Amino acid sequence: MCHIPVFCWITATVLEDVLKTKEGAKFTLTLTDMYIHFLAVQDKVKKVKYDGGAETDPHWSPKSRKMIESLGKLAFDQLQKGNLIFYESDLTECGIDIREASVYSGMFTQIFKEERGLYQDKVFCFIHLSVQEFLAALHVHLTFINSGLNLLEEEQQTTSKKFTRSKSFEMQFFFQSAVNKALQSPNGHLDLFLRFLLGLSLQTNQTLLQGLLIQAGSSSQSNQETIQYIKKKLSENLSAEKSINLFYCLNELKDCSLVEEIQQRMRSGRLCTDELSPAQWSALVFILLSSEKDLDVFDLKKYSASEEALLRLLPVVQASNKALLSGCNLSERSCKALSSFLRSQSSNVRELNLNNNNLQDSGVKFLSVGVESPHCKLESLRSDQVILSLKHEYTLSPGVFFCLLVYVCLFFLRLRGCNLSERSCEALFPVLISDCSSLKELDLSDNNLQDSGVKHLSLAATNPHCKLQTLRVSHGNLTERSCEALSSVLNCQSSSLRALNLSNNNLQDSGIKRLCAGLKSPHYKLEVLVLRSCNLSERSCEDLSSVLSSQSSSLREVDLSNNDLQDSGVKLLSVGVKSSTEMKTLRSDKEYSLTPVFLFPLFFLINFRLSGCKLSEISCEVLSSVLTSQPSSLRELYLSDNDLGDSGIKLLSSGVKSTLCKLEILTLSGCLITDQGCDSLASALESNPSHLRELDLSYNHPGDTGMKLLLAGWKNPAWRLDTLRYGENV
Repeated sequence: MCHIPVFCWITATVLEDVLKTKEGAKFTLTLTDMYIHFLAVQDKVKKVKYDGGAETDPHWSPKSRKMIESLGKLAFDQLQKGNLIFYESDLTECGIDIREASVYSGMFTQIFKEERGLYQDKVFCFIHLSVQEFLAALHVHLTFINSGLNLLEEEQQTTSKKFTRSKSFEMQFFFQSAVNKALQSPNGHLDLFLRFLLGLSLQTNQTLLQGLLIQAGSSSQSNQETIQYIKKKLSENLSAEKSINLFYCLNELKDCSLVEEIQQRMRSGRLCTDELSPAQWSALVFILLSSEKDLDVFDLKKYSASEEALLRLLPVVQASNKALLSGCNLSERSCKALSSFLRSQSSNVRELNLNNNNLQDSGVKFLSVGVESPHCKLESLRSDQVILSLKHEYTLSPGVFFCLLVYVCLFFLRLRGCNLSERSCEALFPVLISDCSSLKELDLSDNNLQDSGVKHLSLAATNPHCKLQTLRVSHGNLTERSCEALSSVLNCQSSSLRALNLSNNNLQDSGIKRLCAGLKSPHYKLEVLVLRSCNLSERSCEDLSSVLSSQSSSLREVDLSNNDLQDSGVKLLSVGVKSSTEMKTLRSDKEYSLTPVFLFPLFFLINFRLSGCKLSEISCEVLSSVLTSQPSSLRELYLSDNDLGDSGIKLLSSGVKSTLCKLEILTLSGCLITDQGCDSLASALESNPSHLRELDLSYNHPGDTGMKLLLAGWKNPAWRLDTLRYGENV
């Protein structure tokens, strides 16, 4: 409520008055306290401004009491009917004079609306629904205390039957019936009313209301009975929303025992969710919803990696910005629940991580329904295998993420390793082509999609409404037939696809040949192509080289890691790289981090990765010529796990030494380098120290002499080098 301007004004009005009387003393105010003080302030303003009295005069004159009773009756009657605005006739029925009511303009005001385009009738409302609910609760409370009449009962007792039992019992029954009536409300329209009604029962608040009460109100005993009744209700199978409101009711009664018990367990680290009762689960939900920290990032594993815990804590997930639910043994049942709140207007979730859960096709179908909703605010949804190391995850740096937010309305859907099949692709088809979908990135890696599944995805990607820019289907059991389907996407003018990952599929050279047919199209816009471990040879390099050298090529990143390219393949690729002045990235490395540079207006990122491609010193000579070409776009070079040896490093160093070389990152892990190779690198960096900022020599045998030279350079402020990796544990 603190986000509501009217409530802020009410709070400021009350605090201004309370601080004058408390004189610096500490105090706490419940919501009911706040509104009673607000009513008192309004009465004081009326008394001084309109009646000519003094601020020190007693509250609640007979005239004021009558008006408050009338306003309370109006508030309750209209709340029962579900009305927020009402006519002059409604006021008259409750004995309210419009001119007198206007004196209480802090709570009651009039507005105008035009009906049937001819007349302008006066209609009235309270300044906020919470004020109406407070006055309605006050009316019900005063009526029961002063006359014994329970307005919440549909069939009222006769006068002779009133108070035949003890007053304490009748009071207990009164509040219990209020709790029951609020719980029975299908839309929760009595939730705040109940909080006010219970708060009014406190002795401190009844003291403030002296002058309105004819008889004494509830006792501490009846309040304790009400508290126990609420706790009993919390142990039942209530909806999360109703349970949370009951905790707010306990707060109005100033009972925090359940909450304090859970907080103590959390502080001591002894919170075992397997032992929590339904009431304690509700207390945990209430605590987490009251914590801004927990609502920023919610991690289910902190409490229990189980489906039951997720369903219990669903309101917290719904209210959080980022929900981490990876590896929590979730199934399609969880997807159904998540889909429901994704469609809700009240959902705040922007990022949802469902890594390593057995969602299956049926679960994805539920998620698809939630994603299709125009109310869905989700920007990132992940479900990839957590057992993969972080270096295999495609993550975004803060700078790239900022650019993504600037250029697109980002929405990721990542469903890696979820036992999905081609049926999931079919279920995702309507999501991809929906007008209201903002899906930009789709990761279905580590699922048995097969060629038939990719065919569904390709058909969607050619639809003009499809906004998909990044597609990952690594480990999808694909063949060259998938390349043929995807080639049609690349050849489609309406396609938005910019990044494509087909790693760890048996595409072979024949598949790449078909894919390159689409890459040669003047319509294709692909800028990132990942083909790691696809059983490729130098023949694929020849086809890709012709793509890179074409004037229409938009490729910025190519990843050919862990393929049998050999030196002959690298030689063919280098021809294409040299021919393309716009080519910025050629990758072939085990530690690839996909960065969608296609969103940048200028192409800054430049990578060349050829790890594990059976290269020798011959490739180093070829690459050296690439480094010294003019203009050279290469900024990052990854050659890990190749038998380059010192002779290869010497050839490569001649390129690094050139002033034309702008290389910033060089990775040479596991390349059989000794101190001679380190000497060559140190000499090259001495000649051209202003660019290289990261050098990886891990898993080599550099020797003391070579490392001393490089460490001296690393400490030299004239060198830009700020990261130097060596040894075996890096």
